[in-house]
Amino acid sequence: MLVSIKWLKEYVDTQGLAPADLGEKITRSGIEVDAVIDRSHGMTNVVVGYVESCTKHPEADKLSICQVNVGEETTQIICGAPNIAAGQNVIVARPGSKLPGGIKIKKAKLRGEESNGMICSLQELGIEGKLVPKAYAEGIYVLPEDAEVGSDVLTNFDLDDTVLELGLTPNRADAMSMLGVAYEVGAILSEDVKLPEATYTEAAESADSMLTLNIDAPEANPLYVAKVIRNIEVKESPMWLQQRLMAAGVRPHNNVVDVTNYVLMEYGQPLHAFDYDSLKTGNITVRHAKEGEKITTLDDAERTLSAHNLVITNGEEPVALAGVMGGANSEVSDSTTTIVIESAYFASGSIRQTSKDHGLRSDASSRYEKGVDPNRVIPAAERAASLIAELAGGEVLAGSVMFDQLDKEEKIVKVSPDFINARLGMKISFEDMMRILERLKFNTEAVNGQLVISVPTRRQDIQIEEDVVEEIARLYGYDEIPSTLPETETAPGGLTPYQQKRRIVRNYLEGAGLLQAVTYSLTSEASAHKFALTETEMTRLLMPMSEERSTLRQSLLPHLLESVSYNTARRSDSVALYEIGAVFLKNDGELLDEEEHLAIAMTGLWLDNSWQGEKKAVDFFVLKGIVEGLGDKLGVELEFERGEMDGLHPGRTAFVMMNGNRVGILGQLHPNEQKARDLKETLVLEMNLAALLNEEVAPLLYTPVPRYPSISRDIALVLSKIVEAGSIESVIRNAGGKLLKDVRVFDLYEGDKMEEGKKSVAFSLTYFDPEKTLTDEEVTQVHEKVRTALAQAGAELRS
Repeated sequence: MLVSIKWLKEYVDTQGLAPADLGEKITRSGIEVDAVIDRSHGMTNVVVGYVESCTKHPEADKLSICQVNVGEETTQIICGAPNIAAGQNVIVARPGSKLPGGIKIKKAKLRGEESNGMICSLQELGIEGKLVPKAYAEGIYVLPEDAEVGSDVLTNFDLDDTVLELGLTPNRADAMSMLGVAYEVGAILSEDVKLPEATYTEAAESADSMLTLNIDAPEANPLYVAKVIRNIEVKESPMWLQQRLMAAGVRPHNNVVDVTNYVLMEYGQPLHAFDYDSLKTGNITVRHAKEGEKITTLDDAERTLSAHNLVITNGEEPVALAGVMGGANSEVSDSTTTIVIESAYFASGSIRQTSKDHGLRSDASSRYEKGVDPNRVIPAAERAASLIAELAGGEVLAGSVMFDQLDKEEKIVKVSPDFINARLGMKISFEDMMRILERLKFNTEAVNGQLVISVPTRRQDIQIEEDVVEEIARLYGYDEIPSTLPETETAPGGLTPYQQKRRIVRNYLEGAGLLQAVTYSLTSEASAHKFALTETEMTRLLMPMSEERSTLRQSLLPHLLESVSYNTARRSDSVALYEIGAVFLKNDGELLDEEEHLAIAMTGLWLDNSWQGEKKAVDFFVLKGIVEGLGDKLGVELEFERGEMDGLHPGRTAFVMMNGNRVGILGQLHPNEQKARDLKETLVLEMNLAALLNEEVAPLLYTPVPRYPSISRDIALVLSKIVEAGSIESVIRNAGGKLLKDVRVFDLYEGDKMEEGKKSVAFSLTYFDPEKTLTDEEVTQVHEKVRTALAQAGAELRS
């Protein structure tokens, strides 16, 4: 909403406040002022000039040599506007003047002819092109004949004005009018509001003698008022009206249309003017459209109507889309002599639906959608009739043609002062509350300790007790509300143990070189079960955006692999991503179980030290090492078992186990899966992260630096190729007892010197006693137990 300060002062005393200060007070009261716009843009020395003569420039077809009377003298100005002519009053920027954008006007010579200034268009005065009347859109602006030659354009034509741009929230529809803003400013400054007057002389003939009215949809149109005005002259509006409309962001058209727009901005009540002769039937009927019925609106677009669209008709065909836009077949033109002014109350839902159906949003529809004041419908019609009688020489027929079934009663809201103070957490006196409500022009009585408030119909946002609390608070001053802490038992904030562990996981993975990804929770039915650790019945949305986003995921990997494919397709050959997110599993009840999972996808190089000629591709053991490191970081023991899953390589897949339970799977994508996704060797992992983070672990214990040396023994074993090294490691650890501190694989051989189906695996065993130095005999005794256990497990010592 654009608010002209000069216009606003006609309704309320602004107490001489500077526009910026007034804007600050309005903002602090709850309506944000987005901008304070100076309409003068710093212009100086711009005056009214009279073109005494105008001849073609001898050296340029598109230039004219004008002799212009600027009050003090007659001077020569070269002008290139196509509509310049002798006998016009024009806007002249004298030499030394300043125009918007920092432009300075100087004397100049154009094609050999002297030019002492510039004849200006409205655009050159800082007015947007979309607001300039169409007749002057491509040339200079012609001032009225009664403009005083030599006078200051800024002061005479209201360009010495400031406009406040209000950023309104949807509930403050009342401030979408000059009167609404006047009531707001009056409440802030404790000033009264002066309402505009509507005075005119009625003709002897009554309006209903020329016009009949039928309302066939009273639920959508409970109030309709029509005024008939004849013998009008359609012409340009006076300068003051044009400038007020331009200040409000509305383009002037002619005196009739401009009056309807002026009253719209003044009262917030949309109006429409019909050419009476174009109606043909002398009838207005408001009804719902017939399915497929057509109308050509004022923007020259033919529109096909639906049965729920509300239309204004002449009893035979539509002449307007109710509350949205008029029809071209009843438009006011220069030849119009009799008009019908429509002022109506339309149901907001009906207007919103019609506006949405046709992609039409106008100043009228935006106000109807939010709700107009039912008690301004009739006054707005009278105000428009008064202005048209004054500006167009019209004769207003007596009375109005009206249909009225609208409830215009004010809403009663009851609230106690204690309720208000409790909600605000402060003490505002009863007298202060009454004064604030009086400033708002809310009729209020004190009854049995309660405030009984009669809310004006212009404030349709005031419906419940909390709305009154808001009004009291904003006018009392938000800055006056004290800052207090809640009076309750409080605990210091912090992360839960689960959140702390999740943060550890993120820090660890990012420290390992992985980047976090966030993907959709919705997937396709084909991908919902893929790579799922636990398969349940799928959960499909009732109204999905698309089939690709129709089902809740049961695994993080499908979308994570899409991200890897997307990056590799854009020449990012080495990609390492992780995601922490929820999967959705159906249980026996109505609700879903959300499990937090961790997924990793890696492809390309893991190490690339080019200067050392060292490169290492991502493989199974790189990802396994990351998982083992994560287990160590969280203090949980993870084990690995050979596994299989559709979509993963059958020989390079392992289940991740914890306490004998399967909590994840890691492995390489199956070659067919890699080919389908256009990927090279890609390793993936998915784990039930919630199971890891909820696992209770022993508290961390610190041990002193060892004082005694450890002893290492190596052992090489011949095993069947199908025996997993991890199972042999478990045998060793169980047999080694408390002296065996570490076991690790350091060699694997499957060469020609091994018999078919066999392999050699070498382990390094570390023995240590924190209390003393171990002797060879003690180590040998334990080592023999290990060798015996291995022999019983089917492992042979390699000779």
